[in-house]
Amino acid sequence: MLLGGAVVMVWRLSAAADAPPAPPAALPGIPVTAGTVVAADVPVVLRGLGTVQAYNTVAVNSRVDGQIVSVDFAEGQEVKEGAVLFRIDPRPYQAALDQAVANMEKDKATLANARLNLARDTKLIDSRIAISQQQYDTDKATVAAEQAALDSDNAQVEAARLNLAYCTITAPIDGRLGARLVDKGNLVHGTGDRTLVNITQIKPIFVSFTLPQGTLDEVSRQQKRRPLAVEAVKGDNKTMLAEGRLTLIDNMVDQGTGTIHLKAQFDNQDERLWPGEFVNVRVVVSVRRQVPTVPEETVLDGADGHFVYVIKPDSTVERRAVEVAAVADGKAVIANGLAPGERVVIEGQYRLTNGATISILPARKAGADG
Repeated sequence: MLLGGAVVMVWRLSAAADAPPAPPAALPGIPVTAGTVVAADVPVVLRGLGTVQAYNTVAVNSRVDGQIVSVDFAEGQEVKEGAVLFRIDPRPYQAALDQAVANMEKDKATLANARLNLARDTKLIDSRIAISQQQYDTDKATVAAEQAALDSDNAQVEAARLNLAYCTITAPIDGRLGARLVDKGNLVHGTGDRTLVNITQIKPIFVSFTLPQGTLDEVSRQQKRRPLAVEAVKGDNKTMLAEGRLTLIDNMVDQGTGTIHLKAQFDNQDERLWPGEFVNVRVVVSVRRQVPTVPEETVLDGADGHFVYVIKPDSTVERRAVEVAAVADGKAVIANGLAPGERVVIEGQYRLTNGATISILPARKAGADG
């Protein structure tokens, strides 16, 4: 029995020794996310910091002295030109107008009588009835004096009417009212500088900003072709607030800062821009047409410049140097090194070396299609 058992054991060992060795397990590729180089129109943008300014700002004052008898608006209200804001007690000015009208009527009667006297004297002289030249000249002078008095009365009546009209204070422009600075019952003066309320026109509205003086030539050249588009963006540089047009390139460079002052106008119908607000400004000076683009994170920095990893058909990668023309809105514009349609690594490239084998993970959209 022992012998038989030994024989069986030897046979099993021999059979195991004659079996072929198992192939080594294949090493998995480095997991990456892939994308495609996309041809796109990319704007050339200049960036600056701007301040929102009202299109017009008016401090509403009184033109006459008197007591405010009514306030006819709500603070913060949007008003149209001509809307009534305040009313001043009109009674003293109505009385002054009535007196001026009465004086004018009196002088009209006096002038009419002087003209009748002059007409009678003229007939007497024409018929050669005795009348002194002095009397005739006096009548002529009286008519001229009464006419001048009547002209003065007319001017006084117009001034009185104007003062009476000034008792109703109206909005001089379309805009939005601020806080009420004077309450009902207060005395105001036409010669003072006390502001009753401020009104600002915010539709349209301006954004004032600066750019480095080195951009002046390009901005001026493009502005002559067409009004340049200007975008107002929140501080996060992502949220667009409004799009307008460049309206002013100032006539001097600030030597202290080396910048040029510009203004852009925005319709602001949705009132997303507010006077005094700080915004980031982007001036679109031109557009690069159908240039190769990749997500910004695709491009890496090396000792010799920028490079990307291009995916080859055999699931290996090639490290390729590229020239980046610009980076905007999360996209890198490639001037040299890539062609539209090529596949590149957009995530996971920090673990790669030239010729490394990769395993492509499910794609995500980040400016290039997976």
